[in-house]
Amino acid sequence: MNEPSARGPLPAPRDPPSSDLVFTADFGSTAQWVAGRSWAYPGGGPVNPGDDKLDYLVSDADHSRSGTFRATRRPDGRWNTGLLTTEDSEEGFTVRTGDVLEARVRLPRETGAWPAIWTWRDGDQEIDVFEYHPDNEDLLEFTNHVRGTNRYHRDDAVRPGAWVDLRTEFGRRSVVWWLNGTPVFADGRGVGRSWHAYLIVNLSVCAGRWHPGPLPGTTEMSFEVSSLTVRRPSGGGVPHGAAVAHGPGPAPAEGDREPRPAGGEDPPPTPRQ
Repeated sequence: MNEPSARGPLPAPRDPPSSDLVFTADFGSTAQWVAGRSWAYPGGGPVNPGDDKLDYLVSDADHSRSGTFRATRRPDGRWNTGLLTTEDSEEGFTVRTGDVLEARVRLPRETGAWPAIWTWRDGDQEIDVFEYHPDNEDLLEFTNHVRGTNRYHRDDAVRPGAWVDLRTEFGRRSVVWWLNGTPVFADGRGVGRSWHAYLIVNLSVCAGRWHPGPLPGTTEMSFEVSSLTVRRPSGGGVPHGAAVAHGPGPAPAEGDREPRPAGGEDPPPTPRQ
């Protein structure tokens, strides 16, 4: 596996510093989330075949608004897929340097499913809280595209259909990923002082170039996000474009796109969203 090592030891589990809850995901909120389009897709969507995706983004509530993100097969060979983003929403929430995101996620079972929680702004600023492919059943992908680091983390707790607790600390000097209460990767690169980006939660479908596509008999797939929150160190204030959600609901250096390995024992990195 070709991946950068963390700079220094992983941080020990600790009591978090005093922080304010600045975002609680209410996936049903049309003020908080926009459904079925994203500027991370060419022209805002609905398709992105260049990224090896069979997606056809749809805005109907059944594919995303309950917190269960679904993909359903279409007659034309594409898949209707659920995506929510805070970009272009009324509240326009952005994650920023120093924030801590926590989420509880049920991983999908179906081959070809490609769930992710990630960030995006102005064609970049992507940090992948997680990505998952059931063909690599015990592996989560953690990537800092802003500064060009990643980790493929294998764990017995990771498997199709499993619930996992995720935590990502968007540090200025190091992004730290936690799994089920344990820190598993500190990238030693961080996001820089002034980084900020919108949130995206979605379920894509692989087209088969880098991961197997759906099995012929599969007509539907899903993954679930039961909770998603963002905390901010107390006294940090709320930047322009940030909003506290309601109800239950120098600039960073850019990381270049890295060439994809031709093969090998370990899975290739998932492409930029």
